Amino acid sequence: MPTTDHAPHRAPAASTAPALDLEARMAAVDAAMTVRLQLAGLALDVDTQAPAEPLDLEQTITGPVTLPDPPEPPYPTPAAATLQRAARRLRDGGWCRGALVDAEGARCLYGALHAEAPTARAESDALAVLLDAIRRHWPDAETVPDANDHRIGSWRVAVRLLDQAAALADTRGL
Repeated sequence: MPTTDHAPHRAPAASTAPALDLEARMAAVDAAMTVRLQLAGLALDVDTQAPAEPLDLEQTITGPVTLPDPPEPPYPTPAAATLQRAARRLRDGGWCRGALVDAEGARCLYGALHAEAPTARAESDALAVLLDAIRRHWPDAETVPDANDHRIGSWRVAVRLLDQAAALADTRGL
């Protein structure tokens, strides 16, 4: 009569890497410690390095440093590019209320758009999108000049509206 083995079947054991002998383990630890000691020595050199002369901060720091904004890549569509150039014009030349252009050369929203529009169609599309952007903030705004003269409080808000309108025009393909 045949005998049966009731022990579960086991898969052959996966081969393992041979164990390192004591000398190999000591060499690995020595290499790791050498790297750590070199890094610690470098950190100590950096931390303890003293300047040749004491720094006089009053002579070094003379005021706030303002860096120019990096140039924005131009939008490829006419209305979006017009709005972007109008925003740059207001940023560089100033913003005003109550006139297309004031005595110092600052412009209102419409004045900046009018100056930057390459065509009447680009100007018309840009004005329509700008009014949409304005109405997102002030739903009862009737016209761009009305918003410019009665709702916008600073040149920063005017530039931000033009930037938002440029992104909106680009999204719409105008």
